[in-house]
Amino acid sequence: MSHFVSHLEAAIDGTVLPFGSLANLHNGRPIWVRYHLDRIRAAVSPADIAKRPPNLWRYRELLPLPADVEPVTLGEGMTPLLHCPRLGKQLGLSNLFVKDESQLPTGSFKSRGMAAAISMAKWLGVKRVALPTAGNAGGAAAAYAARAGLECYVFMPDDTPIVNQFEPHLYGAKAFRVNGLINDCGKIVKDGADRMGWFDLSTLKEPYRLEGKKTMGLELAEQLGWALPGTIFYPTGGGTGLIGMWKAFHELAELQWLGRDSAGSVPPFPRLISCQAEGCAPIVRAFEKGERFAELFPNAKTVASGLRVPAAVGDFMILDAIRASGGKAATGSEAKIATWMRRASSAEGISICPETAVCFDVLEQMIAAGEMKPDELVVVFNTGAAPKYLEALPTDLPQIDKNQVDWDRIAG
Repeated sequence: MSHFVSHLEAAIDGTVLPFGSLANLHNGRPIWVRYHLDRIRAAVSPADIAKRPPNLWRYRELLPLPADVEPVTLGEGMTPLLHCPRLGKQLGLSNLFVKDESQLPTGSFKSRGMAAAISMAKWLGVKRVALPTAGNAGGAAAAYAARAGLECYVFMPDDTPIVNQFEPHLYGAKAFRVNGLINDCGKIVKDGADRMGWFDLSTLKEPYRLEGKKTMGLELAEQLGWALPGTIFYPTGGGTGLIGMWKAFHELAELQWLGRDSAGSVPPFPRLISCQAEGCAPIVRAFEKGERFAELFPNAKTVASGLRVPAAVGDFMILDAIRASGGKAATGSEAKIATWMRRASSAEGISICPETAVCFDVLEQMIAAGEMKPDELVVVFNTGAAPKYLEALPTDLPQIDKNQVDWDRIAG
């Protein structure tokens, strides 16, 4: 067998679907990829994986692309797990870490999902792909489509950050600005599928971006010696990464790869803290109301463009995972995004994006509320690189006269 996929499964009702043909949604909702985990356990071990090249494809048995098919790759993974002692000291945490996804080929965690999705699309015979984007997904899709030799169409809101607008064009995609939000862009992709003959790569509207994002959880466990942290702070727009990590933790537990405590039990999974900006927080609203499905968030607006997703097709999957983990959904202050970007970046030298700045604000709120233990292992996911968000930071630097340098001003 060249792959270990057993079947596809509708997330909303458990309907079993065949693997090996193109799939988008089932009854308007996402689809899981399921594996023969017993066969994987017999075929590979953590020790085997440790000998492989340090990239996403080291977890090949837990990915859907058949082993005899060459992946579409730009060298994605593994990203560093960085201890942050200075920032941790400021916050009163001794074990604060950042998983820095900004170091992936396209500068964000979107590389993971697109590596898997484009690899599968090419294997399944797709020639043209399309997607809506509010930020980094468009550039990543265009880059991997170019690598694969596929046509790519990208639709984005008018006010998408300028670097994100430039990237799809750079990689040869047909990119368009739309006078609306990402859900309006998504409707264009859906409505054009028959006429344009493209395959929809929208978040969670095909099964395989989730599998690529899942590798964040696999990597994190491996980097911690096949253990898991106490709490994960994750910036949540469409939520694919959060859902994917939760799926990864369950697969690792069933594979019996996770370390056990003195009683022989697998320790609890991490609390998942889903972080959204005040200007677009549909998951937070649903969580606070005790609902499984989120309502469309009206007039969504935030400088953290990756979080501006007013309606997530995987809303119930996000909320199910948060609640099962004992976690929560919370908002960070829009006014503090730029402050947190500079505070965290200057403390540790890590290129913190606006979405992750929201996570740090939520973390500080939870510390103030007594919801964090000072010594617990906390991981904050930095999902992109700060230079992609020129609009989020002030750039009016002070100027000096080359002929009459004011040293007191420089020192001050």
